[in-house]
Amino acid sequence: MRLIQALAALAGAASLFSALPAMAQKPDEPEAVLLVASPGLRDPDYRQAVILAVPIDNDRHLGVIINRPTTRSLASLFPEHQPSKKVVEPVFLGGPMSRAAVVAVVRTEKDPGRGAIELTKEMYLAMTVNVVDRIIEQTPNDARYYVGYVVWRPGELRSEIDHKVWNVMSASPHIVFRKDTTGLWEELTRMSRAITASLSTP
Repeated sequence: MRLIQALAALAGAASLFSALPAMAQKPDEPEAVLLVASPGLRDPDYRQAVILAVPIDNDRHLGVIINRPTTRSLASLFPEHQPSKKVVEPVFLGGPMSRAAVVAVVRTEKDPGRGAIELTKEMYLAMTVNVVDRIIEQTPNDARYYVGYVVWRPGELRSEIDHKVWNVMSASPHIVFRKDTTGLWEELTRMSRAITASLSTP
């Protein structure tokens, strides 16, 4: 999986987050999905990964790995930023791209602001300085925070799915915000196999 040039980097605790260029979401595109790595995928960045992915512009896709919690807290990353101390959960490793950047998946039915991408009617992916900072200050524990993310070039994800790199499943807050993600890949892999078997049964 080829990663494009980094879109964001942190400029230090004072400014916390660097803005990403706007990434328009097509209104006629389907909502976000979960990508469950095939058992045969050996790339260490994606082995046994479960990714929350969403289409953006020009047939590209953007996502975060949801089953790789780290041992770091947001406050430990930004000790001078007082609002970060409100965040209870650890930071997750969202992907190999731009690991100096912090993004957030927030559980809300209301658009959190410019730079947020609608995932489902109940979730948004916040990618810009102002939106992520506002979430931390106002509703810190309604979100999950990720360092890094994943971007697919135009048509790349569709090709990977065609080559059975990923099993595709519906995304829901229940799965995305599950407290303990241990065994999530195994659980979703079994579920995907059961669905495939049921569809192939005459």
